[in-house]
Amino acid sequence: MITHALLVIFSAVSPAIASPASAQQPWQLQKDVKVPVTLGVMSRCPDALFCEAVFDQVLPRVADKIDFSLTYVAKDNSSDPEFGATCMHGREECAGNVQQLCAAKYAPVKNWWEFVMCQNYQTREKIGTPEVALQCARAAEIDWESSQVGQCAGLDGSGLGEEGIQLLHESIKNTQELNITNSCTVVINKRKVCVRDETWKQCENGHNRIDFIRQIEAEYQRLNNVTGV
Repeated sequence: MITHALLVIFSAVSPAIASPASAQQPWQLQKDVKVPVTLGVMSRCPDALFCEAVFDQVLPRVADKIDFSLTYVAKDNSSDPEFGATCMHGREECAGNVQQLCAAKYAPVKNWWEFVMCQNYQTREKIGTPEVALQCARAAEIDWESSQVGQCAGLDGSGLGEEGIQLLHESIKNTQELNITNSCTVVINKRKVCVRDETWKQCENGHNRIDFIRQIEAEYQRLNNVTGV
């Protein structure tokens, strides 16, 4: 009986004795550095829509490994009475940029991206219009009127919200700092890896969805010191 009692006691405490490493696990925090992935775009640019369609197939494969964003190609223009900026495809493109920036800031990634893809699906000539912004907000389950998205971009969908215009100028500055001049430019961890300008250019490591997934996976492994063992 004594022997049996001792075995019961030992079995209860033995895991802690036999596995000292397990007791240290809370101190062994695994690094999980996400890969910054940025597309330099113009919301009404045909090349941007083409590029975003490719990344719509990339994102499901790498969503948990990246910090994904869009940055906008435009120019500051203090003489512009509405946006204080010039967008290559007109004022509606500036509005589209603002709408997308506000959605990116205040909506979950999934909803923001659905909003962008919905706008693209309506054809580029309608991107930036209030009716498409409000329509796509509903489709992406973004409560435009009561959420901060609408407050940011303008409750009427105009893109003329004060905060949204400020986001546009911050994005223009970020685009310049990344030395992006073409829409669409693919940037992985601050390195330009590909440009879509009527055709794919400067894409040393490929330009289809598999190529971008492979490059992102490799950068994720590098940032997190993953050896594959």
